[in-house]
Amino acid sequence: MRIVQKFGGTSLGDLELLQAVADQVHHTVRQGHTVVVVVSAMGHTTDELIHRALVVDGRTSPGNLDFLLMTGEMQSAALMAMALSHRGTPAQAVSGAQAGIATTREFGQSRIVDVSPVFLERLIAEGITPVVTGFQGVAADGSYTTLGRGGSDLTAIALASALDADSCEIYSDVPGVFTADPRMVPQAKALTQLSYDEMLELASQGAQVLQTQAVLYARESQVTVKARSTFESMPGTRIDTGTDEPAHPVTAVALDMHVTKIGLVGVPDRPGVAALACERLASAGINIDLVFQALSHHNSRADIALTVADDDRREAIQVCQKSLGELSGDALVVDGDIAKVSVVGAGVRNHAGVAATVFRALADASINIQMISTSEIKISCIVARTDATRALNHIHDAFGLDA
Repeated sequence: MRIVQKFGGTSLGDLELLQAVADQVHHTVRQGHTVVVVVSAMGHTTDELIHRALVVDGRTSPGNLDFLLMTGEMQSAALMAMALSHRGTPAQAVSGAQAGIATTREFGQSRIVDVSPVFLERLIAEGITPVVTGFQGVAADGSYTTLGRGGSDLTAIALASALDADSCEIYSDVPGVFTADPRMVPQAKALTQLSYDEMLELASQGAQVLQTQAVLYARESQVTVKARSTFESMPGTRIDTGTDEPAHPVTAVALDMHVTKIGLVGVPDRPGVAALACERLASAGINIDLVFQALSHHNSRADIALTVADDDRREAIQVCQKSLGELSGDALVVDGDIAKVSVVGAGVRNHAGVAATVFRALADASINIQMISTSEIKISCIVARTDATRALNHIHDAFGLDA
């Protein structure tokens, strides 16, 4: 079999762990499999590099920052290749550019546009195990780029597709995807299988097992992904097309604690107002998650509330403040003490009463819902951040996900 195995930063936290991963890869190769390894930076290396960049230059020039951050994965790849070679498995460290990963020129959040694994195929033909740096690629103008947080997941899935691999295994410190974050819901259970759509919703709603762009790529290229633990011999969670008729309406509950709500109060109640506010944010590259508009009871004025990621808070406030001025609105209200709790499941679309169960669980816990958003397989509620963990546990219990 041809297998792509990706190991995250927690799996490579120190040299001892890296050596253990090398043992695991070596064992897989000895079983007769062809393995392509993808590695993240070791431990907290990326965070440390970002800190150094901020000390040197608070503005962190995007192109130079990407160039700096790439060095974390390069260290991991070189050390892993050395460790494998020492064990008798010939290996070579390979950069994203050498692996043929072509990206857009969007520093810090590039997208993969093509993968041409000619060099990797040559190494494989020579009996050499490639150890590829995750998280990076090269733009058409030769600029080195990175793929955003969790970008090594995307690297692994893209390579699995280009190499026509039989399996793409994503290893981390957790044994797969759970019905909720087990650090917050002790009774959460590991899931054996998820559809691409379910995993995509969970990733976008706060579950940190796989990068959202990686799941999108897997769905588009039909790569079957296995989320597994580096430290436990468990089957993990299989992510593929899924089943047509799930046994339960809700598969898992996710929590996103990194959300900010911005309210434009007292803006004109006329067509185009919401469009202007959202277009301004889109032009700044800021993604809006939830949007809610309410008609005020005086002077035909309305209030618009929207949510953005905490990382975009500062810029979003500036953009919304400008929009408020253009619209002659009354005030801008910012609330960073919120969280988003979401139920996800392929059966949500076909089962009556899912929303009612969510709302009743929160009501019984005396938790107020500030905003609501729904899709075919998801229901999300904005609550106070201080209520977030209780909300997650009550909803998890309400759907019997610990059974």
